[in-house]
Amino acid sequence: MKDVIIIGAGPCGLSAAIECQRQGLSSLIIEKNFIVHSIFLYPTSMQFFSTTALLEIGDVPFTSPNDKPFRHEALVYYRRAAEQHGLEIASYEEALSVERKEDGSFTVHTVNKRGVHQSRQAANVVISTGYFDQPNLIGIPGEELPKVTHYFGEAHPYTGMKVTVIGGSNSAVDAALELIRVGASVDMVYRGASISENIKPWVRPIFESMVTKGKITLHLESRVTEITPASVTVTRHSGESTELENDFVLAMTGFRPSRTLLSSAGVHMNDDLDKPAFNPATMESNIPGLYVAGVIASGRNANEVFIETGRGHGKLIADHIVSKQLT
Repeated sequence: MKDVIIIGAGPCGLSAAIECQRQGLSSLIIEKNFIVHSIFLYPTSMQFFSTTALLEIGDVPFTSPNDKPFRHEALVYYRRAAEQHGLEIASYEEALSVERKEDGSFTVHTVNKRGVHQSRQAANVVISTGYFDQPNLIGIPGEELPKVTHYFGEAHPYTGMKVTVIGGSNSAVDAALELIRVGASVDMVYRGASISENIKPWVRPIFESMVTKGKITLHLESRVTEITPASVTVTRHSGESTELENDFVLAMTGFRPSRTLLSSAGVHMNDDLDKPAFNPATMESNIPGLYVAGVIASGRNANEVFIETGRGHGKLIADHIVSKQLT
């Protein structure tokens, strides 16, 4: 039996494992995909908003020639951090449920990529799953069409195509700029009166210049109300609708954490934000011995917790587990 099972091998899950290791606790990370899968899903040319220092875990230096590191640099860094600390990671193994036993320990029921089911035992469990598995659906006709995606990897497949980008956040702006570089015709549709105030400051002027030059057609105070194989319908708040010829739709509408594991273990949710109940000083939920770390600790607003804040959850957890052992 492990002292701790950590579900999720994102930066916050890795950090939690490192902090537990430092306290002499045995740990295992269970990851249904592979290490830092969420970062892998970022656009290939994505640059972080944070500096390298704010992304570091386990006192492993994150060096980069850039003030703000890029996706590929982060993938290398977190692989190196996990290797340097000798973390035990069960990749391609999905945690299906968490069961608390009468003695207070836990059984984590899992299945691996070969379909083999296992029951793993631990005295404590940390749930540190991300949020890229559940995109925020719009709920409009045609959203299920193969031309629609909630993920943007790179622009090359859209060369010369008519693409509608839905959203006004950093992901939408970055996608729009990448698309025009490969000759795509871009319509960007956003419900707000202006794009997000949180756009990266070094990106905003470039985006606004492309809109002014007509490289990107920006539809503000508007929403896509229907998608067909050959077009999209854009409806303004005033009620006026326009049909646009279209080849692909990138719905950059964000994601939300899955609460399945938390619910299976009996964790309470606070208010209508589906935020798990936990003690912010220890990250322990209402279930003794079950902790949350990273973005899973946030409500519906996934931007409430970032790597730079979530990476600190592991130390709170490890300290609390050890303090319980001493009492």
